[in-house]
Amino acid sequence: MTSTRNDAPTGTPARLPRPTRLNPGDVIRVGLVGVRGRPLRACLSALGIAIGIAAMVAIFGIAAGSKAEVDAQLAKVGTNLLTIKPGESLFGTPSKLPAESVGMVRRIAQVQTASAVGAVTEATVHRTDKTDQRDTGGIAVQATRLDLPATIGATVGKGTWLNKATAKYPAVVLGSVAAHRLGIDTPGAPVYLGGQWFTVSGILNPVPLAPEIDRSALVGWEAAATRLHFDRHPTTIYTRSADEAVTDVRTLLPRAANPAHPEEVQVSRPSDALGLKQEIGSTLKNLLLGLGGVALLVGGVGVANTMVISVLERRPEIGLRRALGSSRGQIRLQFLTESVALSGLGGLVGVALGMSVSISWALDRGWPVTLPAEAVVAGMTAAATIGALAGLYPATRAARTSPAEALASN
Repeated sequence: MTSTRNDAPTGTPARLPRPTRLNPGDVIRVGLVGVRGRPLRACLSALGIAIGIAAMVAIFGIAAGSKAEVDAQLAKVGTNLLTIKPGESLFGTPSKLPAESVGMVRRIAQVQTASAVGAVTEATVHRTDKTDQRDTGGIAVQATRLDLPATIGATVGKGTWLNKATAKYPAVVLGSVAAHRLGIDTPGAPVYLGGQWFTVSGILNPVPLAPEIDRSALVGWEAAATRLHFDRHPTTIYTRSADEAVTDVRTLLPRAANPAHPEEVQVSRPSDALGLKQEIGSTLKNLLLGLGGVALLVGGVGVANTMVISVLERRPEIGLRRALGSSRGQIRLQFLTESVALSGLGGLVGVALGMSVSISWALDRGWPVTLPAEAVVAGMTAAATIGALAGLYPATRAARTSPAEALASN
């Protein structure tokens, strides 16, 4: 008998060839087949991700710019400004600060400077004498002391501030909003104030810590008393003190401003309003981020739907690759790569769009341009995560498809 020679010992099964593994380059190329083959579908699928990421990045950027602007304002004007206003009596009637209250406040050792304005309730300001004099136009007429700008941090944008001479004559300084509403952009223009003509000597820049000054027409203390029947009672007193003494000064101001009725005095810190503005902005940011997250979730559902359709359309390809030796893991990795690529494309577009919106908003508002790196990283990470989660089920379904079943569906 003729004997045959086997390479493997009798009873020992022959070794199967070692399965091939895809290197990273192959994974990327194979995963991008679906993206390149259906560009319109890929763009539409990535659009939802792009909108969500753009919203999140833009919100982060705008919030950071707003915070930087508030911080810059606080650094410029300081947080040691306190305001004193009259409150109400026990019977609910409006109270008044004594005429000498500014001098009494200045006696506090920790107070560095103090100034005041007083409402001239019987006067209104108009561009001409032909308009209804009862219409205020949202502009208040106030008597002012000469040291007001130094106390509240106001600066003159055009013209000059009042001096000892002009404070006794019909001269007026307009706040930024008041000048805009009156249609005056240059000093020297006449305005009809309290039934007589005044000359605009200056226009102030916006005052962050005293927005009421922006909407005011400011006349000298003496001119208001002699020409506009001003009663010399201040309605708002502004004080500055050392930063470390603000709390102590705040407790002393009511009794110093109105010794007879300290309970009728209201003391506030304008910088607290800017801090509250930041808190409101933070709350609004969280709300908008939630809306951006919803858009991102909707985009993820769109990617998942696209991947499910892609798996159904490419069953013959899946069957052929399985028949040629591709493992389930390789099939799963292929479709996961495609899903992450779709989301990553949307993430890149969304980050670029969000940064553009953030920069444009900051430049339009005159804010510092701030692009937080964590927003970009978070956007791309969220896009990749959504892509992986959206593609997990379609990729698993594709990997479980048997070669015979997939080829039979052709």
